Amino acid sequence: MATLLLVVHSCLTLDNFKRIGTNKRGVTTDTLMDIAMNNNGYVTSTQATDADIPRRKLAEAVNAGELIQVARGLYALPDVWEDPLYIAQYRFSRGIFSDDTALFLHGMTDRAPFALTMTFPRSYNASSAREAGIICRTCADDLLDLGLCTVKTEYSNIVRAYNIERTLCDLMRGQSTPDSQLITPTMKVYVRSKSCDPVKLVAYARALGVESKIRNYLGVLL
Repeated sequence: MATLLLVVHSCLTLDNFKRIGTNKRGVTTDTLMDIAMNNNGYVTSTQATDADIPRRKLAEAVNAGELIQVARGLYALPDVWEDPLYIAQYRFSRGIFSDDTALFLHGMTDRAPFALTMTFPRSYNASSAREAGIICRTCADDLLDLGLCTVKTEYSNIVRAYNIERTLCDLMRGQSTPDSQLITPTMKVYVRSKSCDPVKLVAYARALGVESKIRNYLGVLL
């Protein structure tokens, strides 16, 4: 009888060990899925580490078809629509969406950019971004954060971009003949909007060296 009890206890212990092991794997997978579900379908290796999940679990989830690796350290659920803006922001975190890309993000133009444009610090090596097809601008450190804000992409992911005032100024910087087909309609929308702030716009233009160009547009449209 004692021998039978020992055998039964040993079997129960082994069975519990197996179930615990299975549960641990399930909990890990569930946690990764929960993180992704709470982040619009994306999960990063940093988020996994912060949740005390070994990074090898991400590779296991990819092999099991539960996640797809979309960039180094960035994973997505298989049924998530790819968000190129969010992926670019993740890959090049020092960059700020600017120019026509920022206009598109703010809903100030229906003309989708042919390529994403980002502004980087002058000291930043943007060769990888250029190789990825991103148009790269540079800016002095003292002006880099002027007009910096966060905005949601069409897939509700948060990225960094310049505000409208900074963007309008950037579109005129370094161009002897600004793109009137883009700037003129955008300026018209801006001056008619409730958020129109000519004082802020002129202040930004003065800091960025395009005050006269901005004043010319405002003189006509206001």
